[in-house]
Amino acid sequence: MEAIQVDGLRKSYADFEAVREISFSVAKGEIFALLGRNGAGKSTTMEILAGFQRPDGGTVRVLGLDPVKDRAKVRKSIGIMLQEAGFFPDLTVAQTVDSWREFVPVARPRAEALELVGLTGKAGTKVRQLSGGEKRRLDLALATLGRPDLLFLDEPTTGMDPEARKATWDVVTDLAARGTTVLLTTHYLEEAQRLATTMAIMDKGAIVASGGMAETLAAQTGRVAFELPSGVEARDLPVDVTAVEGTTVVCRVPDPDVAAQTLLGWAGERGLRLRGLEVRTATLEDLFLDLASKEKA
Repeated sequence: MEAIQVDGLRKSYADFEAVREISFSVAKGEIFALLGRNGAGKSTTMEILAGFQRPDGGTVRVLGLDPVKDRAKVRKSIGIMLQEAGFFPDLTVAQTVDSWREFVPVARPRAEALELVGLTGKAGTKVRQLSGGEKRRLDLALATLGRPDLLFLDEPTTGMDPEARKATWDVVTDLAARGTTVLLTTHYLEEAQRLATTMAIMDKGAIVASGGMAETLAAQTGRVAFELPSGVEARDLPVDVTAVEGTTVVCRVPDPDVAAQTLLGWAGERGLRLRGLEVRTATLEDLFLDLASKEKA
């Protein structure tokens, strides 16, 4: 049984189609990234999966249950970290965790919850004195209090510094390794690429790309970029040039390593140096840009 199964999901607000017949599944223990620009339909989809909204059409199953009809059962097995949480600003971090523990069956001990997200030293600090990143870490502590089978993370690392973001990635990875299924939305494409094993990209309410993260990116073109040597024209190069940005040549190629070897061999024969040589396989950013260019075409 899949942790999440979505078939033909539709949701509209008056004449606006927020979600247009999307289908995808998430296996148990998997980290799944639901990506897209603002207004793509990600948050609406997540709210339907969590049982906050009723779909207009299609079927949705979360841990084998209907998240609307079986909401009480579903809520016992999921954790939710929304973009904005409602905290009481004058409660301390410890008091906040203790108050939430009252509503969670078999909740983690407070000390364990705070240690998980690196807030042990902030237990006596009032919530209003926390930084934005620390509040997000408190959000995560509350979302994982019940050791959920399925965890929804909506922009989990917004406002975090690089060190806190890396620590949060480690927490999410560890939770998945222990069997927790994670559905993640994020605008940090590096974060999605680092964490997720599968993904779907939404645009205007529809899924425009989906599949395994590694396999999907492997099917995209990589990038080779370098400074064009003095006296050399782009047309003289032994590989096709995609763009020239100032003095930098950009080549989008299926195998960037082979293209780089070809270029280096060509340059060596002519006594030339390829300054600033950059070689990388396709990234999520490349995929987004490719989808955007196809949309404009």
